[in-house]
Amino acid sequence: MIEIIHSSLAFVVAIALLIAVHEYGHFIVARKLGIRVEKFSVGFGPALFSWRSRDQEVLYVIAAIPLGGYVKMLGENLDEQGEEQQHQLSGDERARAFNLQPVWKRAAVAVAGPVFNFIFAVFAYMVIAWLGQSVLPTIVGHVSSASVAEQAGLQVGDRVLAVNQQSVHSWQQMEEKLKAHVGDQAELSIKRDEQRLLLRMALPVQQQDPLLLNVSESVLGFDPGLTITVDEVMMGSPAERAGLKKGDLIRQLDGRQVVNVNQFIQLIKAKEGRDIAMVVKRGETRLQLQVTPLIDDQQRVRIGVRLASHALHGVELYRMGLVDGLGYGFTRTWEMAAMTLSVFGKMVTAAISPDNLGGPIAIAQLAGKTAELGLVYFIGFLALISVNLGVLNLLPVPILDGGMLVYLGLEKITGRPLPPRFLEVTQMIGLVLIAGLMIFAFYNDISRLFRG
Repeated sequence: MIEIIHSSLAFVVAIALLIAVHEYGHFIVARKLGIRVEKFSVGFGPALFSWRSRDQEVLYVIAAIPLGGYVKMLGENLDEQGEEQQHQLSGDERARAFNLQPVWKRAAVAVAGPVFNFIFAVFAYMVIAWLGQSVLPTIVGHVSSASVAEQAGLQVGDRVLAVNQQSVHSWQQMEEKLKAHVGDQAELSIKRDEQRLLLRMALPVQQQDPLLLNVSESVLGFDPGLTITVDEVMMGSPAERAGLKKGDLIRQLDGRQVVNVNQFIQLIKAKEGRDIAMVVKRGETRLQLQVTPLIDDQQRVRIGVRLASHALHGVELYRMGLVDGLGYGFTRTWEMAAMTLSVFGKMVTAAISPDNLGGPIAIAQLAGKTAELGLVYFIGFLALISVNLGVLNLLPVPILDGGMLVYLGLEKITGRPLPPRFLEVTQMIGLVLIAGLMIFAFYNDISRLFRG
């Protein structure tokens, strides 16, 4: 229950902050361009707090439901754009009505929301760079036999310094560089003892999209190496009968070194109903045990343990200087925007399953987890969601900012405002599309909860 409350609070803070940033972009640009803004609301529903601007023109509102927000401008809504309504406006109001502004002013207001989301992300990533991140170092902990990496000469203990002459400071960053070269060649600059070496590896084309793969492990055959420990032993389970205890470090299964949780699971599955020789380390003692995997009530082969994994070489604090941090903010925002657009495009074309789409529950869970991990992780989460909001709102879908830009482009080409009926129909279509996407994402969230 506490976890749910914590995740919900983190989710509300994140959504309220990022939507406020987005709407503030529309608001401030509209005000600077002389467009009359009547209301700026963070949240929907009944007003909890409200006050007027110094010139008494804008009503600021903090509303009860903090899952949205909006800026209300004079002449913005369709019901304010008819000839009869326009005749009722005074001269000053006509000069400041949104729908009567030049195309470039309306386009500037429309694009300002997403741009402010990107600006927020840039500053967030800068702060992360300056505060420092706990990263998994690019030190190789395990190389699979007969793998691409082994054949190229990669060895345990090597540190990857660069991929195709692009420096990397974390395992995650290295993974992102490798994903971009699946189906091509990758040149890894490594440090071995005090030597610097170049290793060339061919990354074969995969059936699964590289974005969904752990490329270093699944394609090239190397990983950072993990220690696998027993976190919990279920009562009455095969593991308990075998003598396993919490804290045991699992070294081997049937003579094979255990290097990650997935490998452990696969080895267990392959031995249903048969004894497995297991070597574990308990304190300073090395023990040999025998365990027999069985099928549980859900028809899954299990021994009845919950595992925990830790990086063999731990984590490192990576902090950038002032100038490098500035560059990182822009670079990282660009990389995340490109990746978001790529993933969305691949979902539309079914190259990636839409089942990977997350909704409000998934976002809330991620908000809670990152908030628990600390300020830097939560800022990183905010930056990622802010980039997603910016990209999503620039899509050419009616009711989104990108749809408004399409309308304005058509108006500029034709030289006259678009028919109100056309706007009504297309905005209804856009509303249905966005509502359908949200319902599907929510369905995915519920399905994942039931699947565990």
